Amino acid sequence: MNHLVTITKADGTTELFEEQKLASSLKNAGGSEEIIEKILSRVESEMRDGMSTGEIYRHAFRLLREHSVPVAMNYSLRRALSELGPDGFPFEKYIARIFEAWGYETLTDQTVLGGCVAHEVDVVAWTRDKLIMVEAKFHNEYILKSDLKVVLYIKARFDDLKGNVYAFGGFHRKLDEGWLITNTKFTDQAIKYGECQKIKMVGWNYPKVGSLQNIIEDLRLHPFTCLLSLSNVQKKMLLAKGIVLCRDIIDHPNVLKEIGLPIAEAQKIYDEAKKVCERR
Repeated sequence: MNHLVTITKADGTTELFEEQKLASSLKNAGGSEEIIEKILSRVESEMRDGMSTGEIYRHAFRLLREHSVPVAMNYSLRRALSELGPDGFPFEKYIARIFEAWGYETLTDQTVLGGCVAHEVDVVAWTRDKLIMVEAKFHNEYILKSDLKVVLYIKARFDDLKGNVYAFGGFHRKLDEGWLITNTKFTDQAIKYGECQKIKMVGWNYPKVGSLQNIIEDLRLHPFTCLLSLSNVQKKMLLAKGIVLCRDIIDHPNVLKEIGLPIAEAQKIYDEAKKVCERR
């Protein structure tokens, strides 16, 4: 750019627009150098002081859809996770599906007794050799972060849970690992404390290897809310039907008919979901 432009972040603070940040996000979504250059050129030509990061995202997203639907889908992935709401139960089911893909058996929304008191545990996952309990911290707004208070609370909770013996899967054993997984990010203080206490934490971009974004892309477990053919109303109807993944639409195509979609529209959504699941 030939001049400096100040943009407004989602939390209301301002900062100078950095071309490299936008380029990196487009690259992480799978954009080619050619696509990235075209989008940067278009976005920068229309930049103005005070423009919000949301406006920049929407503009870049529209341009991505013109060039590459799969890349646009990846670019919108973090926002798609925040649509697994309004409560956190679909996100708990989503995290359970991740552990199932890793070979675990799972249960969600369990009340278990710790050494001192009972706790509501979002996800319990186990194999013959390991027992894991997970706190799935869901935020409706993708800009919100899980802070130090959250990690302190989870640490105390897992310390109490480690004081009892459990019979999940028919094996009597103590808790091996407690995980904290969020659909957004952690604050720096939360990460510092978590690393010091050796807490297993997974966020959108943390840790550098094995982040939630990495896991989704590696396992091809895209939430169905990333599908561009679906309206917000249709997404809510599918959530109410228990749909979580794009794979669920492939496995249960009749659910599209159940929410009242005409054949042609249902086929379009099915084809898009299939393309996401097959893409490598």
